[in-house]
Amino acid sequence: MNGVFEAVGLIALAFTIGSFPFSVWLGRLAGVDPRSVGDGNPGVTNAWKADSWRIGLPVILLDFLKGFLPAFLARWAWNWSGWMLAAAAAAPVLGHRFSPFLRGRGGKGMLALLGAWTGLTLWQAPLVVGPLLTIGTLGLRWREGWTLLLSAAALLPVIFFANWGAEALALWFFSLLMILAGYRHTLILPPTKPKV
Repeated sequence: MNGVFEAVGLIALAFTIGSFPFSVWLGRLAGVDPRSVGDGNPGVTNAWKADSWRIGLPVILLDFLKGFLPAFLARWAWNWSGWMLAAAAAAPVLGHRFSPFLRGRGGKGMLALLGAWTGLTLWQAPLVVGPLLTIGTLGLRWREGWTLLLSAAALLPVIFFANWGAEALALWFFSLLMILAGYRHTLILPPTKPKV
């Protein structure tokens, strides 16, 4: 499955599926709108705040899978590399962040991004990112952007030393996407102070 037209079509499909605002749609079924609580972001945190685990858990799973499946299939099933692999991994994250279903005002895409990294690297990214996300968000109570940047910085040496060959270009590109995703939430807003 290496034809350019096929690849573009599948990447467009990944973007479209990535743009599905599951938190908003499941919230409507439960009679709540996650955008009306917290910081107004249509993501899993506000879905959880709006209706606890009933929509929070499904949103976690769906947002993770929409990032994971395109990246996993592109790398491991279709053996894509270079720009096709990078685009397949980035498309659902960009779809989530700039969802046409929400007039371009999507969520932050943290779970879709983690899903895409997991699809690309299988166990390696979660092994690095998981502890950092836990330490950053729960232990140090950083904003998500700071944690995201820390995770991206930690993944760069993993990518460099993993000897992924042709996929390295795509993964470096995806690292840049991860850093840019963190920029939106990090450099403008300072980290929150730990509660005492």
